[in-house]
Amino acid sequence: MPLSEHEQRMLEQMERALYAEDPKFATALEGSGLRTYTRRRVYQAVAGFLVGIALLMAGMVAKQVWLSVVGFLVMLGCAVLAVTGWRKAPRPGEQAAAGPQARRQGRQKRSVMDRIEQRWQRRRDEQQGGQ
Repeated sequence: MPLSEHEQRMLEQMERALYAEDPKFATALEGSGLRTYTRRRVYQAVAGFLVGIALLMAGMVAKQVWLSVVGFLVMLGCAVLAVTGWRKAPRPGEQAAAGPQARRQGRQKRSVMDRIEQRWQRRRDEQQGGQ
């Protein structure tokens, strides 16, 4: 459920107050935990990719097809994890879910909701004025 405009303003005021009181703590809470988590996930995926290459080569040297197939699957899975983790990682100074697309969608949803609310208000006013 999205926040109302009043709740959003209150949240922004609380954030500003937190930055004013303790800027070091506020920047620590800004989303670096998610950034660190995704960075760690990408590093793990790269290490897994290298293990997959080693398994693939070991399977080829030992002439074990199943080991090569396992190595390829490990490489493929780790590549997918690295790419998805890299795309989800927020940029420094950007909030976790406040990417350009999320902001654009939020504006569109708000404008649609504003129009619906205006129509509703207009109808209510017309009904009350006609009675």
